[in-house]
Amino acid sequence: MNDYEIWFACAKLSYNIKNKLINKFKNVQNIWYYSTHDEKCTYINEKIKNALLYAWNKEKIKSIKDNIEKNNINVVTITDELYPKALKEYDDSPYMLFYKGDIDRLNKNKSVSIVGSRDCSSYGVNITNIICNDLSKNNINIISGMARGIDSIAHKKCIENNSYTCAVLGSGIDVIYPRENKNVYDEIIKNGCVISQFLPGTKPYAYNFPIRNKIISGLSEVVVVIEGSEKSGTLITASSALEQGKDVIAVPGNVFSKQSKGTNKLIKDGAYIFTEMKDIYEILNMNYIKNSFNNNSKMTSIEDKVYNKINTTPIHFDEVLRLTNIDIKQLYEVLFELQLKDEIMCLSGNYYVRNNKTV
Repeated sequence: MNDYEIWFACAKLSYNIKNKLINKFKNVQNIWYYSTHDEKCTYINEKIKNALLYAWNKEKIKSIKDNIEKNNINVVTITDELYPKALKEYDDSPYMLFYKGDIDRLNKNKSVSIVGSRDCSSYGVNITNIICNDLSKNNINIISGMARGIDSIAHKKCIENNSYTCAVLGSGIDVIYPRENKNVYDEIIKNGCVISQFLPGTKPYAYNFPIRNKIISGLSEVVVVIEGSEKSGTLITASSALEQGKDVIAVPGNVFSKQSKGTNKLIKDGAYIFTEMKDIYEILNMNYIKNSFNNNSKMTSIEDKVYNKINTTPIHFDEVLRLTNIDIKQLYEVLFELQLKDEIMCLSGNYYVRNNKTV
């Protein structure tokens, strides 16, 4: 890392313009020369030249370098081999990424992004744990944003399994947000990676997160959406994924739940629907091998109550509702979780039956 690279990263230019300059001039030293010494260079207009000249601040460049060295921050540029190959496909990818941990793994294994509500339900928590447990045990990278709620749950499940997860921050790499995730941050670095496109010291401004979301979706083959209201940042990530040509798969939720309105709308608009782990593996073009987790996972007391009302003879949802006297919203969630655990099957007409293996 040299002064020219930091200078170019500091320039107030769009990622698209920066990448065009790199493609034209091959390296930042050449960009510096042609923007400051060659008045005949018509490729770099006055507006771009002014932005580049304004960014040359030796004091600021030195401060950033000192911060990087002091905090053991790693740096990779879009011309480096270590730079995530998935991001190189886009014209608007960041010129520079700051990271801690193992970034190279992103170029070696398949990746799935997990996004969802900060204010998630127990249903969202359970499904996130089930999905991330299975994917991580099959050596699939889990990408998320280290926010409260679904993001944190996804990262924690990977940490629990000693598997790889990558957190993409909406702040500088040295600014942990939310602060309560300091331990999560430290644990991720041990086996995974924390990434930021923002200069060290950058605060978690609200406008950073939609920009950050493009990296979350860009790093993965599939984006899994687990809960989100209709106007949540989760749907911004889903939109970014679709713009990038990524597949989006949404977890259906109860129609009465605010957290599920966004995911249900995605499904209505054409996103893949998640009903079992096999759905994700099919999109990844991978053979699905069930983990023992699905078979041995203990049922909660309420799951056990519902499960005991279902037998080898199909029973209608309304009858299960009557026999269990459980809130309709909660019953839908429990039935879905039992299907994920491979304990029951849903038949046409809203009938349920025990899976053959459990009889």
